[in-house]
Amino acid sequence: MKTGPNASPADSLAVVDPNSYADWNSALDLFDRLRGESPVVRIECPDGSFDPFWLLTRYEDAMRVSKDNAGFLNAPRSTVFTNKAGEALAREVTARQGEESPNLVSSLVVIDAPKHPKLRRLTQEWFMPKNLRNIEAAIRDLAIKTVDRFIEASQGGNEVVDFVPLVAAPYPLHVVMQILGVPEADEPKMLFLTQQMFGGQDEDLSQSGMAQMTPEMISQIVFGAVAEFETYFEGLAAQRRANPTGDVATILATAQIDGEPISARDRAGYYIIVAAAGHDTTSASTAGAMLALAQDPEQFARAKADRSLVPGIVEEAIRWTSPVQHFMRTAVADCQFGDVTVRAGDWLMINYVAANHDPEQFDNPRKFDATRDANRHLAFGAGAHQCLGLHLARLEMRLLFEALLDRVDSIELAGEPRRAKSTFVGGLKTLPLRISGH
Repeated sequence: MKTGPNASPADSLAVVDPNSYADWNSALDLFDRLRGESPVVRIECPDGSFDPFWLLTRYEDAMRVSKDNAGFLNAPRSTVFTNKAGEALAREVTARQGEESPNLVSSLVVIDAPKHPKLRRLTQEWFMPKNLRNIEAAIRDLAIKTVDRFIEASQGGNEVVDFVPLVAAPYPLHVVMQILGVPEADEPKMLFLTQQMFGGQDEDLSQSGMAQMTPEMISQIVFGAVAEFETYFEGLAAQRRANPTGDVATILATAQIDGEPISARDRAGYYIIVAAAGHDTTSASTAGAMLALAQDPEQFARAKADRSLVPGIVEEAIRWTSPVQHFMRTAVADCQFGDVTVRAGDWLMINYVAANHDPEQFDNPRKFDATRDANRHLAFGAGAHQCLGLHLARLEMRLLFEALLDRVDSIELAGEPRRAKSTFVGGLKTLPLRISGH
């Protein structure tokens, strides 16, 4: 039952079109216009290929839904936007595994209370700042080596270097794989599978070579990647049970809830969310920060002179880039958003890109400002489902940018950066630079 304004067919399709997010300024223009017309608007598919949902573009509404984990659930429907065919396929695959679900991966992202807090507690202490201090020196060492390779590749500023494959992608990947106990030799496989899972809509990232894939083809790529992840991590779990260590893989391999071992599906989902989300999002924010510094030599010079600006650069990059572009929720009961009535069972999209660019919350939101006061962005979510790895992401980025500012003397764009075509996890896939360093 419709109880609020409908977006036009063209706008509805643009909201769910991966290509929209590759054209960043046009996407922000779209969300600004929709927010101005109606902050909560119904998105309907002209051909009926996906179910209707309410799009939230205002920070205040996105924060409300994010924090109300009893009123807006993750699990009843797909937690990431998918069309009807994709959800049906997920239900079919998971039913064969004995637990039908609209979500292919049973991770912290899709599970509700009372199970969610029990699963989260298994690793929560590990990802807190106190424990991360134990690995800070190792991460700093890796950051320095990554910057060394980056400067070496530039050959004294004579070569154009692509920051994404040289720095933004491999650095956080290596950190997370070390935490999980994945051998370095297997890291390329992990990167490939992550790109297939999150970048299935982009022919470069999925490595399909096909610019015009049908939703069914995209689903098959994603499902294949998930199956490979599950097989790999079950093997790793078996190794850790036989030879336990202090890594997160061991915690999960031996984890119990209420005296019972966690299920293979929950364990695989946990590994996948740590492995995939743990590096792809940080990679996107890192590239976003570097783009901003390349576009603003004055801000780069200030940061070189004053390292106290680095945490601000990190936080602003995470807001400005908003790597996780949305999550979906399902309303438990009828509720009001202004004069719009959302009914029990309705599907909603929390659009973090729109929320993090809401001028009511952020002054001049499209400007990258490392000195922005009270940067309470929503890029990590809020409430019970706030990102588990937020302290790790901030630490990784801080250490990398400290190393970069120590060694890089100048940065300039040397070509057109390109963004991923993706409705879910997005960011730059190329960032050509010319740098000088020592």
